[in-house]
Amino acid sequence: MGIDRVGLAEFLRRRRESLQPEDVGLPRRPRRRAAGLQREEVAALCHMSTDYYARLERERGPQPSEQMIASIAQGLHLSFDERDHLYRLAGRQPPTRGASSEHVSPGLLRIFDRLDDTPAEIVTELGETLRQTPPAVALVGDASRFSGPARSSGYRWFTDPSSRELYVPEDHAFLSRMYAAGLRGVLAIRGPGSRAAQLVDLLLERSEEFRTLWEAHEIGIHPHEVKRYQHPEVGLLELNCQQLVDPHQAHRLMVYTAVPGTESHDKLQMLAVIGAQSLTRPGAGGADPGNR
Repeated sequence: MGIDRVGLAEFLRRRRESLQPEDVGLPRRPRRRAAGLQREEVAALCHMSTDYYARLERERGPQPSEQMIASIAQGLHLSFDERDHLYRLAGRQPPTRGASSEHVSPGLLRIFDRLDDTPAEIVTELGETLRQTPPAVALVGDASRFSGPARSSGYRWFTDPSSRELYVPEDHAFLSRMYAAGLRGVLAIRGPGSRAAQLVDLLLERSEEFRTLWEAHEIGIHPHEVKRYQHPEVGLLELNCQQLVDPHQAHRLMVYTAVPGTESHDKLQMLAVIGAQSLTRPGAGGADPGNR
């Protein structure tokens, strides 16, 4: 399958010109002249250099890798049909759709883009964090540094002791049961050979605690209404977590809030102001199969 440079360049230009800054969570600059997004804005959204992106629009440059195409599709907020079309124009086979896909739907991204001052994350059914707002990074740590099975917060919970430091010790036993029960529920839906099954095999091999809990066959253990975090900078936080589920992708938008007038509310506002840069903490990040 060869790259269609003319078609790719035209498609990218049309999609870029159809988007406004507010569509993708960017501020609108005063005296803005050109319609749509600028090339440098799209490049930043796609995590690539402006020169690389500009060459694609000018029918030049190397054939983009699948990783680059995925970044462009997400940065331009493409629908699934548009994403698949982009892959074909770039001479690549589109990835499968469904639970294993990491392409976040445009609708979910539009909501997420408007939560920049609120701790919020988009996660998969296996607890792999796909997006975090800066306050979420400040709250639970930067999840983007994890790779392989460690991207799953449930896997880290049973294999990395530092992943538990954010949580009140009295809650650890319940959270372990919830993680195991949540993974069992995902496995029942996805079946043998799924990524959930692979994760179960790894945990049965590497965690005695998980093996014990797995043998108990618990299911349907739901998160407590109030989640307690022992944050290294601001201390104890008691938070609620609201969820919005994308049923087609098994992705969830998770938003952390606190009751107004409480100490936790004040501390959460403090984290939003301080931001992620000074509060990135080792061993944290991501969300779990049931909740954080």
